[in-house]
Amino acid sequence: MAAEYGAVQKGSLKLKGIGAVSSGKKKTKKDKERKRLEQQIMSTENEEETTKAYVDKRTPAQMAFDKMQEKRQIERILNKASKTHKQRVEDFNRHLDTLTEHYDIPKVSWTK
Repeated sequence: MAAEYGAVQKGSLKLKGIGAVSSGKKKTKKDKERKRLEQQIMSTENEEETTKAYVDKRTPAQMAFDKMQEKRQIERILNKASKTHKQRVEDFNRHLDTLTEHYDIPKVSWTK
């Protein structure tokens, strides 16, 4: 049983970067700034390459379909934005008045 616990480390936890335990040097702001600039330059180069390589592979019918979908969506948005909440509630109440009694909620009583 003692052999199973032979590899156990005894003592307090040793955390990285605290006290004399850490052997690495501290990073300065210049290093971080330099790395950030390098990444930014690399990302702009990658973006330029991807934008040049992009070719629209949709058929004319697909492009027309997307254009019509966008147009219909704009019309729906304008239609919804044209009425206030109060007007929508009034229209809904008028619609409910036109429905038959079949849609009414039946009364429920505890006495039955």
